[in-house]
Amino acid sequence: MIDLHTHILPGIDDGAPDLAVSLEMARMQVRQGVVIAACTPHILPGVYHNSGSNIRTAVARLQRALDEAGIALRLIAGADNHVVPGFSEGLNSGHLLTLADTRYALVEPPHNVAPARLDDLVFSILLANYVPIVTHPERLRWVEDRYDLIKHMAARGAWMQVTAGSLSGRFGRRPKYWAERMMSEGIVHILASDAHDTVERPPDLAEGRQAAERLVGSAEADQLVFGRPRDIILDKPAAESAPIVVERFDDAELEDGSRGGAHGRTGDGGLHGRLRRLFGR
Repeated sequence: MIDLHTHILPGIDDGAPDLAVSLEMARMQVRQGVVIAACTPHILPGVYHNSGSNIRTAVARLQRALDEAGIALRLIAGADNHVVPGFSEGLNSGHLLTLADTRYALVEPPHNVAPARLDDLVFSILLANYVPIVTHPERLRWVEDRYDLIKHMAARGAWMQVTAGSLSGRFGRRPKYWAERMMSEGIVHILASDAHDTVERPPDLAEGRQAAERLVGSAEADQLVFGRPRDIILDKPAAESAPIVVERFDDAELEDGSRGGAHGRTGDGGLHGRLRRLFGR
């Protein structure tokens, strides 16, 4: 699996406080079957004073520590880029970071209130030839009132990243409901852990994948944690892999815990071979 949203870098934001926690988070990732993790600390002026340059340095330092400890996890650089004015310019300058120097960038909206003209900002990112990936929309407090905005951004070309713990129920019924609804309606592109530590918000992508399989089937679950994350790292065009839509979705099915969707299996499409060629392993 490939986890494209983690706060595993030590002492750089509200994630891992030190190297020991970072190493244990990495071990947990490997035990679950994660082979690549994106280091995506917050970039939020006035709160988390990170930038592309210091994040890249921190990623290289942690990768050396993982290699010395014999932990077989490959790291890539990225950021949880909060919505700020001049977002596209920040990506162009390198102050904000895309994932693995591709066209794909995590975009974190404010949690409590939908910002004015968010859809216009997302469209401006698309016009600048980037693909915005909106992080954990199912956990936004305004999702009920502005779900139309979430769907509109997805229709315009933004990708959506749901948190594994939302789908498995770690964050409670409300995020679980919205994660399932979005996934059933075919607007979720990737699943990621958004891991911050080893206890309260641990790496849990495997658990999230199992929950996704019950909802949308094995093939789409693989796309959420293998196929599309791999395509992002390879910088493939966004239009090549659209999420599926679950037939006959309704709220009652989500409430009582039953699931719909076709359950088929598929191979990994040469995932490990491609990753070895990409990363030299």
